[in-house]
Amino acid sequence: MSEHKPHITSYKTQMIVLLCLVIFTAISVAITRFDMGPYNTAAAMLIAGIKGAIVMAWFMHLKFDNKVFMIFTILVVTVFLLVLYVTFFDYLYR
Repeated sequence: MSEHKPHITSYKTQMIVLLCLVIFTAISVAITRFDMGPYNTAAAMLIAGIKGAIVMAWFMHLKFDNKVFMIFTILVVTVFLLVLYVTFFDYLYR
């Protein structure tokens, strides 16, 4: 038998997650008003990464699923961040 358990998140939790996403969107729009040079892109990508993690955790049910999926997701994101780091390191010192 499968050990899959259905889960239902409350509307309150979903509204809190939605509010967090809206706040991070407002922050990413507001950050464009400041000139931080090449760090604008890094800040925008950081905020987008946080928003993506929130969406994966709650709306894609990664928070409630088997922990193996969480470990593989963290591994993939870590490799992706390393590639981004190398790319921006090259971009900053050209």
